[in-house]
Amino acid sequence: MVNQHTNTQDVIYKRLIADEIVRYLPTKDIIVLHGARQVGKTCILYYLQNLLKGKRQAAHFIDLEDSRYVRILDAGVGEFIRYLSEEGFDGSEYTRAKERLFVFIDEIQYLENPSSFLKLIADHHQWLKLIVSGSSSFQIKKKFTDSLSGRTVDFEVYNLSFAEFLLFKKYRFSPAPVYTEKKLEELRALYEEYVLFGGYPKIVLAGDVEIKEKYLQQIIDTYIKKDIRDLADIKDVNKFNRLVEALASQSGQLLNVFELSNTCNIAKPTVENYLFLLEQTYIVKSVRPFSRNVRSELSKTPKIFFYDTGLMQMLWLKELPKEVMGPVFETSIFAELAKKYGSQRVAYWRTTDKKEIDFVLKKGRSYLPLEVKLNFAQFKASPVNYFKEKYHISEHRVVGLHGKIKDKQCVYPWQL
Repeated sequence: MVNQHTNTQDVIYKRLIADEIVRYLPTKDIIVLHGARQVGKTCILYYLQNLLKGKRQAAHFIDLEDSRYVRILDAGVGEFIRYLSEEGFDGSEYTRAKERLFVFIDEIQYLENPSSFLKLIADHHQWLKLIVSGSSSFQIKKKFTDSLSGRTVDFEVYNLSFAEFLLFKKYRFSPAPVYTEKKLEELRALYEEYVLFGGYPKIVLAGDVEIKEKYLQQIIDTYIKKDIRDLADIKDVNKFNRLVEALASQSGQLLNVFELSNTCNIAKPTVENYLFLLEQTYIVKSVRPFSRNVRSELSKTPKIFFYDTGLMQMLWLKELPKEVMGPVFETSIFAELAKKYGSQRVAYWRTTDKKEIDFVLKKGRSYLPLEVKLNFAQFKASPVNYFKEKYHISEHRVVGLHGKIKDKQCVYPWQL
């Protein structure tokens, strides 16, 4: 069988996470990439495969969207080794030469029992180095058992960050403390485009707005509504769709499960289950309130954010708007922070008397409060000053796009 999945004419763009993954290619770990569909996991696998082939190292790609490969791998490790031998990869020769075959397996969640398969290879066929991807963290977690403990290293792949968006746009950019007015105007326009259309690679590379909308709608219809519906065996699809649309209109707001339950006419435990699934499939993320008391942190209301602003707006408005709105800009900043620092390091802060800070970022042992304003002039200092005094913090940031920068605490999104 010859894998026909990739087209040699396609340009494969390098993702920033690739350098981090490359460090683990020489180790014994099975490399696992998690992430939503269409965020570019397959392209990362192809990039790594091409990198290895360029160094004259043996690499082979298997796409489990093709059910023929699923049958071979589900038949057991013996059948898989036999398949590799037929493809010209002889395990005894690799073992004798102390070399390895790098095998890339896309969409590992399609296997009946991926844990057992991967464990057997890790323990008994060390001439094989596996790099696998999966589109549903929920499905992978359900199928991956503790038997893989200590054998895998995991990477979360998101849609494009703004830095990657610029790479895909072939825009030359180097971080600098000061920019010319011309450079600032270019970066503002590019960031607005990034916020309006989102960071799915296919959408970024599409030139026409109508095509972008069509592709986003395909992701919604095929991957969100269908995938998650099948995953959770959802009976009333209309109610689930209503919930996703309601969440899109509330990105950046406090998550009121009771209100969602009433609005969408869905039982509260079912809403909670759907929210869990949407988080596990990298569509949304609940952001916890900042607190130094873990118990109170877990008991307070989270905020909900989408990872992709284009997707959020198509679900909410049914079209892509022409201007950036405040909640969408704030959602884009959450996504940037999550990609750069990890979503678990991002919190928000709110007091009973409504003092509020958009984000509190954990950096090492310290915390950095961030306020997000489309225009720097909208910033009011009192909540941040109160927070800094209460927690003995000296720094804060105001993240904005327009207006006059007042001091070094004011930054643009690309300076985060």
